[in-house]
Amino acid sequence: MPNNSSSDRILRLQHVEVRVPDLELATAYYTEVLGLVETARDERDGAERVFLKCWDEREHHSVILRAAPTYGLDHMSFKLHAPEDLDHFTAKLEAAGVPVKRFAPRELGPGWGDAIRFEAPSGHLVELTHGTERVGNMLPMTNPPPRPQDLVGIAPPRLDHLFVMAEDVEAFTAFFCELLEFRLTEQILANDGHQLATFLEHSHTPHDIAVITGPNGALHHFAFWMDDWNGIRDAADTLAYHGVPIDVAPTRHGVTRGYTTYFFDPAGNRNELFTGGYWVDPDFEPITWTEEEMGRAIFYYHRQVNERFFTVHS
Repeated sequence: MPNNSSSDRILRLQHVEVRVPDLELATAYYTEVLGLVETARDERDGAERVFLKCWDEREHHSVILRAAPTYGLDHMSFKLHAPEDLDHFTAKLEAAGVPVKRFAPRELGPGWGDAIRFEAPSGHLVELTHGTERVGNMLPMTNPPPRPQDLVGIAPPRLDHLFVMAEDVEAFTAFFCELLEFRLTEQILANDGHQLATFLEHSHTPHDIAVITGPNGALHHFAFWMDDWNGIRDAADTLAYHGVPIDVAPTRHGVTRGYTTYFFDPAGNRNELFTGGYWVDPDFEPITWTEEEMGRAIFYYHRQVNERFFTVHS
C-alpha cells in the first residue's frame, strides 16, 4: 500500500484505556513500579477509573485504568492537531459508512477534550480527540532541569505506541491509512503476499500503532518510550527486583530497529519499554519483511519468536 498521504491532522497516540480486575493493585504497579503519576479518579458507567500520565507529558492523562471483570483494551485515542480536524474525520468516516459519535469536552471524563469515537473493522474502539487539559510536565517553564529529582520507579517520559491484533490485517491497515491517513512504514508479508503485520505512523517515527494477525479486538501491548538502551536495561533490573513477569528480556527488533523489553502488568496486559527507531518523512518507502525472516524481524538477535509472543494477548 503506497504512502499517499502527507496529512498530519493526527499527531500521535494520546492515550489508552485498559481494563483491570484489581484497580488498586494495578494502580500501585503503574505508579510505584512503572512510575506514572496519578492525575484523577472518577466513576463512569458504574466502573471506577484511575487516570495516569508519564512525567514528561504535558496533558492530563495517557493511561486510564478501568475496573472490570476482565483485562484488555477498552479504547485507543489519538491526538488531533486542530479542532476542525474532528469535522474532517467525521465527514470522511461517515462518507465511508462508518458511524461516528461526538462528545463534548469533559463528557467522557476529567481532562478530556472534544472527541469522536467509531469502530475499526477489527472491532477496536477508536477515538480522535483535541483539547485534552494541559497540566504541565513536572518541570518549570523557565530554566528547567533535564528531569525532576523525585521520580519513582522506572519513570518513562511518555507513552509511545500501541500494538493490537486483527483477523484481517489488510482491512485494518486500509482503514487506518485511507480513512485516518496513517502512513505505512513496515510490513511482514506471508508467502502468498498478504500482510501478517503492519506498522503505521503519524508522528514521523516507525509506528504509533501496529497490528498483527490474531483475534479481533485483542490488545498485544502498549509501549512507553525510554531515552536510551541503558534505560531499558536498568528498567529490567527494576522489573526483576519487583517480581514483575518479564515476557521478553532486553533485546532488539529488526522491524523499527528499536530496542525493547516486554513484561506484564498485574492484570495480564502486556507492556513494553521501547527506544531507538528512525525518522519517517511523508514520502517514506515502506520496508518489507518476508515470512521466513519473521523471527529476525521481531527479535533481531535471537532470530526466532517464542510462541507466547503470538498467542498471549488481552
